Amino acid sequence: MQIILLEKVANLGNLGDIVKVKDGYARNFLIPSRKARRATEVAIKEFEVKRAELEKAAAEKLAVAQALGESMAGKTVRVSQKAGVDGRLFGSVTNADIAEALVKLGFTIAKAQVRLPNGPLKTVGEHPVSVAPHTDVVVEVTVQVVAEAD
Repeated sequence: MQIILLEKVANLGNLGDIVKVKDGYARNFLIPSRKARRATEVAIKEFEVKRAELEKAAAEKLAVAQALGESMAGKTVRVSQKAGVDGRLFGSVTNADIAEALVKLGFTIAKAQVRLPNGPLKTVGEHPVSVAPHTDVVVEVTVQVVAEAD
């Protein structure tokens, strides 16, 4: 299916690109989340009229994300979890737990924006974690996992 991207999509393209994707990806994800639109002649003409407006909105989103990233860079987030004597956790610290801790610190972060390349954290200690408030803004945050006191 041919679609027009209404914002930058990672590994796909930038605003205004006309790309071909699988039908299910377009129908089930891109179009409902308003990241893309079918590439019909009418839609292409409407997009060209709105292009400046969409580019301005994208630039504003990027500026907000960069400001958030600068304030978040280098922060240490503390998460407590039950652990055994050897330092292994009963359970794990997931991206949802880290996002919740960041929200408590005053940052507006969704769990999908927290990236754990090696999966959930399963040991006590400090772990570097990437947080991406925007596709172009990726910030390193240190997550300090501590054993919960009984």
